[in-house]
Amino acid sequence: MTDAMADALLAARLLTADRKLGGMVLRGGGPARDLVLQALLGLLPTDTSFRRLPGHIDEDRLTGGTDIAASLATGSLVLQRGLLAEVAGGVLVVPMAERLRTDTAGRIAQALDNGGGFLLVLLDDGEGQDERPPLALMERVAFDLSLRDVRAADLAIDLPPACEVSASPPLDSEALSALAATATALGVASIRPLLQAAATASAHAALGGRDTAGRADLEAATRLVLAPRATQLPPEPEAPPPPEPEREPEEAERPDNDDDDDSAPDLPEDLLIEAARAMIPPDVLELIASGRAQRSARGGGAGRRTGSALRGKPLGARPGMPGGGVRMALVDTLRAAIPWQPLRRRDPAPAGAGPIRFRRDDLRVRRFEERATTVTIFAVDASGSAALARLSEAKGAVELILAQAYVKRAEVALVAFRGTEADLLLPPTRSLTRAKRALAELPGGGGTPLARGIALTRQLADAVMSRGRTPFLVFLTDGSANIGADGSSGRAQANADALTAARRIASAGLDAVVIDISPRPRPEAARIAEAMRARYLPLPFADAKALKAAVTLAAEPQKKRA
Repeated sequence: MTDAMADALLAARLLTADRKLGGMVLRGGGPARDLVLQALLGLLPTDTSFRRLPGHIDEDRLTGGTDIAASLATGSLVLQRGLLAEVAGGVLVVPMAERLRTDTAGRIAQALDNGGGFLLVLLDDGEGQDERPPLALMERVAFDLSLRDVRAADLAIDLPPACEVSASPPLDSEALSALAATATALGVASIRPLLQAAATASAHAALGGRDTAGRADLEAATRLVLAPRATQLPPEPEAPPPPEPEREPEEAERPDNDDDDDSAPDLPEDLLIEAARAMIPPDVLELIASGRAQRSARGGGAGRRTGSALRGKPLGARPGMPGGGVRMALVDTLRAAIPWQPLRRRDPAPAGAGPIRFRRDDLRVRRFEERATTVTIFAVDASGSAALARLSEAKGAVELILAQAYVKRAEVALVAFRGTEADLLLPPTRSLTRAKRALAELPGGGGTPLARGIALTRQLADAVMSRGRTPFLVFLTDGSANIGADGSSGRAQANADALTAARRIASAGLDAVVIDISPRPRPEAARIAEAMRARYLPLPFADAKALKAAVTLAAEPQKKRA
């Protein structure tokens, strides 16, 4: 049995020992996932309710509410029980959880927070980090497990039998401190995974029949809960100090367990952090290495979703008056009016009144969700260190991407930096004529004020977001700076200022790509990309079409790149 399968079966046992762990995410389909579900159900009582969430469930079926057909037929309010109420105390399985609507995920999360009492199993068939279940649900389940590498030969195993489990022992302060230090070292910022890790360690000790949680329990909690959520590698242990001069015999013979020695090697948190380094799953290590572990599941090409009253994906209704292009939601209006009919029928009916009496407060209007416009902001290094041929290629790439603007509802902006300044040559636009005019006026040569170029690009991105649009930043540079943020010359200070400006891009959560346009890939450009938490693309021999293809590939969601 592989480690992945063993961890999945262990997670099933832990969930039955402590339902406060919430549930699990199972990545990858096939017989392995079915076997884990079978094991989970076998560990629960035989009368446990088990429900699968339909892909297009409506709000009334999910949470309960008015049965419109029955209410219209009887003239009185008829309620129906929701799926979340039916699954109380059982297991709710969500197939294709990566496609779950945000509003549905919010209702499920609300039910979990309000003591719904069910275990949630999210079946994740997505590809890559950009296609994951909603974060609101992933934070509320303790375990994120991948079964993609499990082979058919690994499934010939005996499932764990159901058994009585003693109460989970509480963790002492030393164990809690060790878990907290490990979460910090792995870059896990949310408090929920830390609480889940503590509960996992306690449940793991209970499964082993132990009264206190030991190192094995803490390591299991780290492996199952914290390591899959890592956004950074733990810091390397400090190098040992140089050997001290030979001591006097009586000093050298001091016992090793001296209470005054603050650097004792058996501190639990030190051991746990060191063990956590080896527990990080390979796919998470790949995300950390590419700088994408802290990014949310989004792509630069599709744009953010925004509310609309006229077009887009239908959402729930809201109270309001139809008119001005806003359409009435008939079913929701009926749902609001029907419960009041018994009271309203006590009053004399106005002339021409129908079987249902409406009031202004009953009216509901339809809402839609529309994707926002994406603005691709090119920041082009026009200094002397960037060859004029590469500037020509950058201009061609901007024109090629702009040609697709109408298809993808995208706009393009252009920032250039050279000499001692950075300039906005092209505000966000779809006008190909305007873009060509600005590109033709792009000169080359002079110093490299990289910090100012990054800062101006971020200011433009902030302005784009303030108008409800989605910015995507593309830096074309060799990463070599010699003009500082204050306009002074000096390579060391200029590079430090550029890294500081790049880190501000990362802290703002802006999606970006750094294209190294030097003839040979340079470490300076790679460091800028790392500080931005941006994708790094060395393209030493690319023409305009290759640059355009690289930008398009980096901007699209990962499912389209797989």
